[in-house]
Amino acid sequence: MPQPAFDMLRALAIGSQALGLILIITLETVMGDAARPWQGAVLAAMVASALVIALVRLYRNKRYQKQLAERQRNAAEESER
Repeated sequence: MPQPAFDMLRALAIGSQALGLILIITLETVMGDAARPWQGAVLAAMVASALVIALVRLYRNKRYQKQLAERQRNAAEESER
């Protein structure tokens, strides 16, 4: 599969993880030990966003494979004529 010049999903994954890490560190700095539940919530959101991005990537790859197979099937049918 050809890689696009700019992969939006990769950028979203990196950005969401970086934002989550910054938020976790900031919460610890500002709130001290009281930040633990909030840090857990941020971590859960980070994991959820990573799973959603992975599912979107999987869906796109499967769709691309189906389109490629359809093109190959059409090309084979054309060459038989």
